[in-house]
This record gives sequence, C-alpha cells and structure tokens, in this order.
Amino acid sequence: MVRKNKSNQLFHEFYEEWVEVYKEGAIREVSLQKYYITQKYLEKLVPNLKVSEITRRNYQLLLNKYAETHERQTTMDFHHQVKSAILDALDEGLLDRNPTRKVIIKGMDPRVKKTKFLNQFEVQLLLKELELTPTLNWDWFLLLISKTGIRFSEALAITPKDFEFSTQILSINKSWDYKKSNGGFQPTKNESSNRKIQLDWQTAMQFSQLTKELDPEKPIFIKGRAFNSTVNNRLKVLCGRCNIPTITVHSLRHTHASLLLFAGVSIATVAKRLGHSNMNITQKTYLHIINELESKDNDKIMRYLANLV
Repeated sequence: MVRKNKSNQLFHEFYEEWVEVYKEGAIREVSLQKYYITQKYLEKLVPNLKVSEITRRNYQLLLNKYAETHERQTTMDFHHQVKSAILDALDEGLLDRNPTRKVIIKGMDPRVKKTKFLNQFEVQLLLKELELTPTLNWDWFLLLISKTGIRFSEALAITPKDFEFSTQILSINKSWDYKKSNGGFQPTKNESSNRKIQLDWQTAMQFSQLTKELDPEKPIFIKGRAFNSTVNNRLKVLCGRCNIPTITVHSLRHTHASLLLFAGVSIATVAKRLGHSNMNITQKTYLHIINELESKDNDKIMRYLANLV
C-alpha cells in the first residue's frame, strides 16, 4: 500500500523528500542548495508528473525543456541530480525500468568565456602593482592566492598557526563560511582539499614577519565580514592599472595552476596542490593547456627520434 501511494506521488515532491533524506547533512550547504534549485525546476517543468508516469520519453522531454534555457554542461548536471533520485525509485520498486537509459543531453551554445587566467608576464605586472603594506591587507591576500592557488574561502580561514615557516609549509585544513553574516570556520570542500602546500622562501619570510604578533588561532585576513565582491573589485582596479585582462580571485587559482603546467610540473602534482579529488578534474579544467603542452612534447619526441639515426 505504501509503495502504491509512493508511485502515485508527484515526482517533484518525491524528489524533495529524497533530497531531505539522503542529502541534508551529508553534503555541503552550497551543494545542497543546487539540489533544491533542481527541485524547483522539476516543480516548474513537470508539475503534474507522477513517479509511476516517468518513462524514457517524458524524461527526455523534461531534459529537452530544461536544455532550452541552459548550456549542455548545466543540463548534464541537472540530469545527474535527477537521475540519482530516479534510480533510488527504481530500487524501491516504484518503477519497472530505468527511464534515464540512453538519454540525449542537449543544451544552448556555451557563452563566450571570460579570461580564466593570466600569462606569466601579466602576473608579474599584477604582482608589481600590489600595495604590500607593513600590515596585512587584501593585496597580501591576492599575493598569497597567486603563490599557492588556494581557494577564496581557504585563504580567508588561514591563521598564523597554519604556517610552518621552518619548512616553508602552509597547511590547508579548513575554510571560512563567508556567506554567513557572522562567518566562522567550516570544513574544506572535500577530504582531498586538506593538504600541505610548499611556499617559496620569499613568501614564507614575508608572512613570518606579518603574522608574528597575531593571535595564532584567528584568521589573519578577517577584520569584519568578508565579501568576494570586495576582493574582486580590488583586483579589477589593479588589472586596470596594469592594462591586463580583468580576472576574478578564482581566476588567480586558475592562473597559478596554468603557470605550473607550462613550467613542466606534472598534472598529478598540480592536482594535489589545488586539492582536487582526482586528476580527471585537473585534466578537464586545463585540457586546452594540456593539449598545447602535448603538441610541444610531440615536437620534442620527433626531434629526439630523428637524432637517434
């Protein structure tokens, strides 16, 4: 009787309950909100669809509707979230067959992407423009991200005790919940984000002096509520002064990774430094750079083999 009632339940209601049971408390708040956004789209696009009525055809029609206003990758993400709930409904016996099998993912043409990273010359111009005062400010914040590739929320959570100056190591083991008015420490994005990053000697020496009088337990950059827009606006001003492409703070992370790859650092090392859960994420994000480096490697291989004769 319960199974029958469940199969006659509206799908968007089933999905909402599924998120509450399986996702709340198990994933980060920012990820949880994406599931609830998906639920709102289900309510909008298929308000009267019941669980028992989900077929391969009407599931494909649902994806097609969503794809009319979203890029292909966004549609793919939507599909993965909805599919997880449908597969659980299948396991519970609410469906006879898997309606998500062999679906076609469509979507709008991708928008023109903004510049994601700077080249080495542009980075050098930017760093020279920083106003590195005797006390910590947002320019020091930008310098640290440029030199380490850490995330915005990870940089906000840095405390003096996270530095091991004798070995030039910065430990990343927490982040800062800057979206809350009162902030606060929170876990990193995932387990692989807990890592130790090697610092160059100059950066280590600078932060050794800047943090020696500070409370070892308190974030070194937080002096009130921190806004992503505040730092991005500062970065925009600096980019304008240097006459280089305007990028965001997150783009500094991309810049750090791209410069390491062009310098010949292995993908595995870059992935570990960035805190990626696996190398596939790194390869996907920096595919254009990897392809460019592969072409250069092929030229080297051909020259080497030609000289063997």
